[in-house]
Amino acid sequence: MGLHPLEFSECYLDSPVFREKIKSHEAELDKTNRFIKELYKDGKNLINATKQLVLAQRKFAQSLGEFQFEYIGDAKTDDERCIDESLQEFSNFLKNLEDQRELMMRNITETLMKPLEKFRKEQLGSAKAERKKYEKETEKYYSSLEKLLNMSAKKKEPQLQEADSQVETIRQHFQEESLDYVCKLQEIQERKKFDCVEPMLAFFQTVFTFYHQGFELANDFNHYKKALQINIQNTRSRFEGTRVEVFELMKRIREVPQEYRQTSPISSEGYLYVQEKRPPPFGSSWVKRYCTFVKEQKILHMVTFDHRSGGKMGETESVTLKSCVRKTTDMLDRRFCLDIEITDRPGTVLTVQSLSEDDHKFWIHAMGGKEPAGQYLGKTYSKERGIDAQLDDVGLSFVKNAINAIETRGINDQGLYRVVGVSSKVQKLLSLMIDEKSNDVDLSTCEDWDVKTITSTLKLYLRSLPEPLMTYGLYKDFIAPAKGGSPESRSQAIHCLVHKLPEKNRLVLGLLLKHLATVAAHSKLNLMTVANLGVVFGPTLMRPQEDTVAAIMDLKFQNIVVEILIEQHEKIFGDVPGPSSPGLSAPTRQSKKLSVRQNRPLAVYNPKKVDLQTVSPTSPDVGSNSDEASLGSNESVSSQSTASGTPPEKANHGRLLASLSTGDSPGACIAVAASRLNSGALTKTSSDGDKTVDGVTGGGGKRAMAVYPCEAEHDSELSFQVGAIFSAVAPSREPGWLEGELEGKKGLIPENYVEML
Repeated sequence: MGLHPLEFSECYLDSPVFREKIKSHEAELDKTNRFIKELYKDGKNLINATKQLVLAQRKFAQSLGEFQFEYIGDAKTDDERCIDESLQEFSNFLKNLEDQRELMMRNITETLMKPLEKFRKEQLGSAKAERKKYEKETEKYYSSLEKLLNMSAKKKEPQLQEADSQVETIRQHFQEESLDYVCKLQEIQERKKFDCVEPMLAFFQTVFTFYHQGFELANDFNHYKKALQINIQNTRSRFEGTRVEVFELMKRIREVPQEYRQTSPISSEGYLYVQEKRPPPFGSSWVKRYCTFVKEQKILHMVTFDHRSGGKMGETESVTLKSCVRKTTDMLDRRFCLDIEITDRPGTVLTVQSLSEDDHKFWIHAMGGKEPAGQYLGKTYSKERGIDAQLDDVGLSFVKNAINAIETRGINDQGLYRVVGVSSKVQKLLSLMIDEKSNDVDLSTCEDWDVKTITSTLKLYLRSLPEPLMTYGLYKDFIAPAKGGSPESRSQAIHCLVHKLPEKNRLVLGLLLKHLATVAAHSKLNLMTVANLGVVFGPTLMRPQEDTVAAIMDLKFQNIVVEILIEQHEKIFGDVPGPSSPGLSAPTRQSKKLSVRQNRPLAVYNPKKVDLQTVSPTSPDVGSNSDEASLGSNESVSSQSTASGTPPEKANHGRLLASLSTGDSPGACIAVAASRLNSGALTKTSSDGDKTVDGVTGGGGKRAMAVYPCEAEHDSELSFQVGAIFSAVAPSREPGWLEGELEGKKGLIPENYVEML
């Protein structure tokens, strides 16, 4: 049974049983007081521990936010950028979470700790005070009662009555205090049920709110998390492909290291031991130095570097080479030595020692010594296993045959193009398919060759071509847009570059990319997404001519290019890029001083100022490949374009667009272009009858209009936007530049940025 109720009537009897009941109530309140004090202490510890957790989490978040990944190469992929930014995102997530945790701690203090402490001090404290008063009145009443009862009956009546009256007053006070105390005890016993539990409920509500906030943060983070998982998977897939290529390169270098010794035609590098002569009797010493020989200037740079001292680098010394002669062992008892005569110090001969016989020959050849050997340049990508694969009708027939067979028999096969066939069977099938006498096998019905053998053979054929399908010449152009810019600009640039490929290359590439888009459309079954296909076909369709680790680091960008080609193959191969495509950018300016302007960025043509709505972008007469080819083949145009630093096709587009921008009709523009082609030179008659050649007037000041925007880099130049009209235009003494006036300011204008009016 629980606590007995305290009856008010028992306050007048004050029986022993009543007193026991009061003691049990007091004991219960003492226990409650100890419980709240202990809970308050534990709550404080919890808050302090949570504060330490918050500090630790914030420190962890700060460390995440401050770290940045370094990358190999000159650019990052979009996936790598997202991965780099992910640490900052994680940091922000943790900071937001800890903000909510700190809010929870403040709420716990307000909703739990303070109410409990208030109940303990006000309610239990008041009960304790009432208890002391009750005990004091009890002592006073029973003491006065005993004193009264011990009073002699012989006392005078007034004295007895006065004593009775005093005791009665004390008894009334005692009974009233007893009633108040009993009421207080029972009130607190009932009050503690809600005054203690309600803060507990508020505490848990605060905790639940915190976890709900965390849940909401997690929900908000979920989209980013899924996207990041894709970024990580793409990067991992590209890493796997890159790692394979790196190991292959390492294997090739290990087999024939001398073929990879020197990759630069400009300079030669390596370690040489240089003899340093000392005054007698100390003799001479040999110091290891890392040497770089610049062939054109014949300058030898030498820097002391000792691996054993922790890689400490010394000062660089440079000397100019006059001659190099092999030093024989009968002259010096050391092998692989060379005598180098220095022009800086006439009569001074520098003796150096190479590391081996091959190294000795290498340096003799590099420095133009008397024993030339074969030049060691970087190894170029060789055809695989001597297979004579060509991009001819036979090869085109095989590509169509293989694609038809794959789409007919194995479009849903898991790991299509990733699961490789047996090497010997692949070699045999390729040899069969590129042989004109035996290439009539229909692979879609022939069960002798399984699907993985056909896919591997198709990849081997593409890798075995003398040149990659997307050519060595356009490799850097294809890679460049993948390293930056918006998705739209990348797509447009690649669109334009595809149409610069040779016709047969573009035809085969279009067939293959259409097929790969079909494969990707079945990715739910074959698991070959666009990203996976990019990893497989990136190094197959495009690769640099040099075979280096730096080139392999660009594999990830090759994959991106192939992904764009797959995703947008219909637009890229279906439409000819219009003149507003990014690939048709403004020509480079002619440099006034090469040392100042050699790194000047290309200006980009902005079509917003030019009205092209009247001309169809696919018109065969405007911006077509045939026109570009005709202009490119015209010797006069080519020579003038080269002189001004502008590719021929860009010169043509600039002038044709300028004609459009002056308001001429499409037919007039086509007629102008045709007349220029037929005349063999870009001439135009101005409004006053003067002839201009390549945009340069033959007489006095003329008017011209800008067809490309330009930002001045020097005070002597003019800045302008497309459509700006220049007056007093005349040839400048600076080659490739004009002088003119714009809005009252005179200055230089790039000649191939304007069209004469």
